[in-house]
Amino acid sequence: MPEYLIYFNQQWVGDHTEEWFRGRGPLAMAVVDEMKEAGVYVFAGGLEEEDGPVYSADPTGDGLLITDGPYAETKEWLGGFALVDVADDEAAKVWAGKIAEACGWPHEVRRFKPRPGA
Repeated sequence: MPEYLIYFNQQWVGDHTEEWFRGRGPLAMAVVDEMKEAGVYVFAGGLEEEDGPVYSADPTGDGLLITDGPYAETKEWLGGFALVDVADDEAAKVWAGKIAEACGWPHEVRRFKPRPGA
């Protein structure tokens, strides 16, 4: 079965109160539990926003350059994602919809390219 990445950029989350966010957590965890029960769950998680380390690796110069932080021109960054292993695009859309509704902000879905030899 193909694997799909369901993800959101942090900027899509919007401004909400702490109470609102606390109310979304159990809803999102319920969807993760449902994905596990359905046997489609591979991984899901949110990324550190401001306190976590962020590094960039750039091999396009004379050598590999590792720097702190994202590229300066970055206006959006990945906020979190789920990886599911489902039968087709329609099933991936269903899970994306469930996650988006639970979280309360938009998500995108992308299919991974097939692995060589798979």
